[in-house]
Amino acid sequence: MAGGPPHDLVLLRHGESVWNAQDLFAGWTDVPLSERGRCQARTCGARLARVGLLPDVVHTSLLRRAISTADLVLDAADRHWIDVRRSWRLNERHYGALQGRRRQQIRHEFGDEQFHRWRRSWDVSPPAGQGIPSYQGGGTAHYRRLGIPIPQTESLKDVYARLLPYWEEAIAPDLQARRTVLVVAHGNTLRTMVKIVEGLADDAVGGLDIPTGVPRHYRLDHELRPLSPGGHSIFR
Repeated sequence: MAGGPPHDLVLLRHGESVWNAQDLFAGWTDVPLSERGRCQARTCGARLARVGLLPDVVHTSLLRRAISTADLVLDAADRHWIDVRRSWRLNERHYGALQGRRRQQIRHEFGDEQFHRWRRSWDVSPPAGQGIPSYQGGGTAHYRRLGIPIPQTESLKDVYARLLPYWEEAIAPDLQARRTVLVVAHGNTLRTMVKIVEGLADDAVGGLDIPTGVPRHYRLDHELRPLSPGGHSIFR
């Protein structure tokens, strides 16, 4: 094969969180995994080990649902000792004033069309705000200490803008170094990463289905383009 053997990239949305289970918008709110989510992560790690797709490095967000998922995956795969790199650029999309609110409530209050625009449009952001303050977990002090900008709201386009530099400066170099890379992140950051990997049009990103706890495996050529568009699930 020109350029050598393929590069392996595994994208994994964190396991179900307690707010996923309650159908609440989470965004940057630091909510934990549900017990089902913890089970999903352990199952994923065991399956990665069974098929021999063992990561050499893991990239996660700064949110505990992604961090906990990565820890459980690595423990189940007996890869707890490998490098783990964390970045705010892999955080979930900030849902602004919607954070902490139930999806069905928002749909009822604003209608299906507006609900869909806020959730899946490429360049439409929800109303600005930090959401419900009592649900902010540890608050935002750690972001301020790290000098990280805290958005008031984000569109998918905004997520792409902050994610692309991390892909170019951190994930792509790991792949080029022939490391098997596992990225444990969130629905919207992984949608935009699929856009980067597959070169998708802007309006195709919102329609991507990224379920919790189901890894998507890409084999990439020497230019880091997928040999099979769409990747495949290790659970097939």
